[in-house]
Amino acid sequence: MECPVYKKCGGCQLLHMDYEKQLRWKKEQVLKLLKPYGKLEDMIGMENPEHYRHKVHAVFGRDRRGNTISGVYKEGTHQIVPVESCLLEHEKADAIIQTIKGLLKSFKIKTYDEDTGYGLLRHVLVRIGYCTGQIMVVLVLGSPIMPSKNNFVKALRREHPEITTVVVNVNDKKTSMVLGEREQVIYGPGYIEDELCGMTFKISPKSFYQVNPVQAQKLYQKAIEYADLTGRETVLDAYCGTGTIGMIAAEKAGKVIGVELNKDAVKDAIAGARKNQVSNIRFYQADAGDFMVSMAERGEKVDVVLMDPPRSGSSEKFLSSLIKLRPEKVVYVSCNPETLARDLKFLCERGYAMKRGAAVDMFPFTDDIETVCLLSNRKADSHIKLSLDMKR
Repeated sequence: MECPVYKKCGGCQLLHMDYEKQLRWKKEQVLKLLKPYGKLEDMIGMENPEHYRHKVHAVFGRDRRGNTISGVYKEGTHQIVPVESCLLEHEKADAIIQTIKGLLKSFKIKTYDEDTGYGLLRHVLVRIGYCTGQIMVVLVLGSPIMPSKNNFVKALRREHPEITTVVVNVNDKKTSMVLGEREQVIYGPGYIEDELCGMTFKISPKSFYQVNPVQAQKLYQKAIEYADLTGRETVLDAYCGTGTIGMIAAEKAGKVIGVELNKDAVKDAIAGARKNQVSNIRFYQADAGDFMVSMAERGEKVDVVLMDPPRSGSSEKFLSSLIKLRPEKVVYVSCNPETLARDLKFLCERGYAMKRGAAVDMFPFTDDIETVCLLSNRKADSHIKLSLDMKR
């Protein structure tokens, strides 16, 4: 597949392989790491693996001749690689970014220069609802004052009337972070909504929401399948973020407890549960490891723990807390097979066994791999086996 910036950008490590070969390669990578712990089901790929990213970020700057450019940072640098269209990104998002680039001159908006700190427009973020089609545009500025902002929005929406909200985000610090702390809504409600697994989710500029909603649905469905809920279980959703997977699980569980350290995410989760009329879920702002230890100390029981940690995996403190709580099942969703293998080793040495596992291709053409595993408490398994034997 041809891409003019393939070798410069570094975003698509597997573009030289056809898609079936990519899936085989990814499965092999996971198998190598997880072989000591259990078997893997078939890799879950995408039917149409192009233009799947519904969250698109473009950095703005100037080339050596002073022309405005937008694109991505070259891997491991702050050098901008100009990109007009990308195989991974939603085509509508790319078109909006090109329109913004074209409007800058007539509105006398200069792009930000990282070296001097001068200029206004630093980044543009576009988020698109897969089911709803709602579109959010976030203009990341180096200063809170944007000249003719209302006319700018009118001109942008004249080209793209599907845009439902525009937000100005102010990032006036010398930082590699894209978004700053301050925000001003200049058109629409300041957020979009999308649907996933029958639930409606509110997505703000800083909200975490899976960039590939098609595969996210398959990933979450696989995780719920592994949990095998009967309607009586108490489920703990650790690292719950905005509560996506916990709310999906709540339909089949007795009750769900969501734990998350980020207070903004907890606010979004509470609002999401209210919007979706999920009454059997409660969210707590806390460190998940500490929360599990205090539950164990109070003698409280949890049947299933759902966990979706960051790329670095879980801390030993978290995993030790999980061992203290001793749920019957753990459903581990991972975005890094290496840290997953490390964490499985810890858990399998302390009374758990991997029962099932599947890799889901959330990021075609890249070397990123998402995996979901079911772990079962061996002690609980032996109790079930013993009671079945006694019944015989």
